[in-house]
Amino acid sequence: MNDVITIGDAMITFDPDSTGPMRFVNAFKRKVGGAEFNVAIGCARLGLKTGWISRLGQDEFGRYIYNFARGEGIDVSEVELMYGYPTSINFKEINGDGSSNTFYYREKSPTLTLDSNSLNEEFFKKARLLHITGVFPAVNNQNINTVYEAIKLAKKHNLKISMDPNIRLKLWDEKLAQKTLLGWMEDVDYLLAGTDELELLFGTEDIDKWIEKMKEYSVSHLFIKQGENGAMLWTDNSLYEQPSEQNVNAIDTVGAGDGFDAGALYGLLNHWNAEKMLKFANILGSMVVEVVGDNEGLPYLEDALNRLEEIKTIER
Repeated sequence: MNDVITIGDAMITFDPDSTGPMRFVNAFKRKVGGAEFNVAIGCARLGLKTGWISRLGQDEFGRYIYNFARGEGIDVSEVELMYGYPTSINFKEINGDGSSNTFYYREKSPTLTLDSNSLNEEFFKKARLLHITGVFPAVNNQNINTVYEAIKLAKKHNLKISMDPNIRLKLWDEKLAQKTLLGWMEDVDYLLAGTDELELLFGTEDIDKWIEKMKEYSVSHLFIKQGENGAMLWTDNSLYEQPSEQNVNAIDTVGAGDGFDAGALYGLLNHWNAEKMLKFANILGSMVVEVVGDNEGLPYLEDALNRLEEIKTIER
């Protein structure tokens, strides 16, 4: 049985060897990325049994990603290599302050061959939690229906559902993003979102109003990611706050939210208390930004727990 399953694309990411506008960069390093894929890697490295539903091109890049996932211990039984559909790629541009821009090349994505009829119900029966994000449905309208069917199967078989809105307005417009994600909210158990995403979804900056919405939708846990300002967690009518980790050398912020999600899911599935869960998620996010790449900084469980104990010692 898988603890976590997720659905989404993965791509080859080309990371620059130097900072600044991409037109001035002469060399790139080949890596692997993708929002849902990163969470799958993060969960697998923490020791959670993790499955991934996707399609890749039947090409060298697709084979590389497939083998990479297998090497991380991810269940790829629902991943297929499709002939005639090139594996997606993106190029990253790193700014001097550590922030980044990403340029996607997803034309004729292999995930176009993954539709609602492609989902294997047995895969859902043997899982505990489905994790979804707003990235995969933003790529094309077909994916909206595919994720909706995945949600239906998850609910049918009593899986918990976690969602990271991960709203990228380069991929879809604000109104469609809001309509789609709010349409799924009544089925979501755990919402992991940034403040800007919550503002977009609910049209307010008022945290009390966000919490009221969680009650309306019966969301049991709301994780609020605030980047360098830390994070908050609302659950059981209590709000917990966690400041950002100190002495973090932020090199590359891409993937920090995915690391946070993996830490939160680990805590949820292991029934940790709110304070420990929030601190652990925050730590994973901070560890990701210390390494260049989408998922290279995602820690193994032993390393993450060691960091947690080091921080506890310092705080004492």
